[in-house]
Amino acid sequence: MPLPDTMYCSQQINIPPELPDILKNFTKAAIRTQPKDLLVWSAAYFSALSKGECLPVKDRLEMNAATQRTDTGLTPGLLKTLHKQLSPRKTCSKEEVQKKWKGLCLPVDQLESLLSLGSFGSDIDWMELFSLGCSALGGTLVSSLKFACEILTEDEEGGAARIPFDTFVKLYTFLAHLDGDMPQQHIDNFLSSLQPQVDTTNVAEPCEKDRRRENGHKGSISAFVSEAVV
Repeated sequence: MPLPDTMYCSQQINIPPELPDILKNFTKAAIRTQPKDLLVWSAAYFSALSKGECLPVKDRLEMNAATQRTDTGLTPGLLKTLHKQLSPRKTCSKEEVQKKWKGLCLPVDQLESLLSLGSFGSDIDWMELFSLGCSALGGTLVSSLKFACEILTEDEEGGAARIPFDTFVKLYTFLAHLDGDMPQQHIDNFLSSLQPQVDTTNVAEPCEKDRRRENGHKGSISAFVSEAVV
């Protein structure tokens, strides 16, 4: 309905009944995410909300990031948010990655460095870029894999941080190949040594085990097992 030419009183302003809840959720999301540029992040938030997309919002407040005086870039919480936004497509365009990255107010030069390191073209395998993000967080191969397990796991926080073994194989193989000094034989031997320890029985309910089989999961591995063997 078009607004009248002349406004005489507040009753003429129609406020949607959903607005209070929208603003409340927005405020909570901003507090949890602590964006470096509130205006840029707000534009990304409401754009995603209007399109029914995954919002650029952290699951919880990261205290270390919230108290930092300088922008250190990527954090585990922000990488997890990017994963929720981009992983459903498996392969995404460079433009889409840049859009989501900027929407979280992350340093553009950090993204360009990761894209250059992975020699990505216009189409990007998200899990490969994700593994490089874990590498940026961890610094070493062991620490990178630990971050990956903790971000990807569906276990409760503080648990074993299990992920599907085939996912672990993909992440480890990609990162190991970037290390030019690691022979293929070493990679194969390491993965073979993990196979006996892959957990195929420690599942809470039988239906969960069936679901994992249907999804092609051949077992899971925890961050702590991989750290101990690597």
